[in-house]
Amino acid sequence: MVRPSQTAASPRAGDAHGKYERLIAAARALPPVATAVAHPCDESSLRGALDASALGLIKPILVGPTARIIATAKENGLDIAGFEIVDTPHSHASAAKAVELVHAGKAALLMKGSLHSDELLAEVTNKETGLRTGRRVSHVFIMDVPSYAEPLFISDAAVNIFPDLDAKRDIIQNAIDLHVGLGLGAPRVAILSAVETVTTKIPSTIEAAALCKMADRGQITGGLLDGPLALDNAISPEAASIKGIVSPVAGRAQILVVPDLEAGNMLAKNLTFLSGADAAGIVLGARVPIILTSRADNVRTRLASCAVAGLYAHALLQAKPIGA
Repeated sequence: MVRPSQTAASPRAGDAHGKYERLIAAARALPPVATAVAHPCDESSLRGALDASALGLIKPILVGPTARIIATAKENGLDIAGFEIVDTPHSHASAAKAVELVHAGKAALLMKGSLHSDELLAEVTNKETGLRTGRRVSHVFIMDVPSYAEPLFISDAAVNIFPDLDAKRDIIQNAIDLHVGLGLGAPRVAILSAVETVTTKIPSTIEAAALCKMADRGQITGGLLDGPLALDNAISPEAASIKGIVSPVAGRAQILVVPDLEAGNMLAKNLTFLSGADAAGIVLGARVPIILTSRADNVRTRLASCAVAGLYAHALLQAKPIGA
């Protein structure tokens, strides 16, 4: 799994990152969500969970080898007194136990610690003991781009490498449901390709057109779709106008659906390193949201990921209790 990251030395466009602050404030207004933190055995993952806890975003349950967690806390001056620790022998067992805590109704969120993302997701998608639903699991980046007026969702840039049409339907529906669940309203969804016309020479344009027709037929709900759209036509009203595209989505997209992981990852990294954007993100499509932070994420991005997951967990709990 590949994620964009931003260090303290990354370019910034002033301090125009108020979008995350609003999400964090909204999450702090709600009770913290019980969160199974799988294998927090290094400084970044343990500190990230504790920072989110200090703001009241999550209530961490630390799942991993007790001795290693305690040693990591001592080595880095972190206070874990009062936090529940569920002892496991190794990372694979940590992932399995974290999933088990969700099944038992003791946690409504999962958070990745110092184990491989694939290791955690393998337990989540296990057909017998996992947290599968009828949806494909997918990732959404919630980008705070200083030059863009509102949060910009990008999916999928981290889980599904070359999604087919059915997978893209789930990717879009997951992203729409998140946007609505965060209280941001019904989103404008741009399905990206290299051009805005349908051509057999570029298969992603045909899939974009099919996805729009699926939305017309009620197979995708809750958002307004348009595609294919080139990136400039999706986010620039001027570019859309020059091309003569008449659409409520073009130039004003809130969700960008990329053709494949390579395109999405490059787009997210481009925004991060050339536009000073932050890239929070969560995995959707399982029974609970999953926070997948990177060691290179800055503090704001980590907290935003926890805030987004917490807000969405509350939305899911209101719709259907965990374990129901």
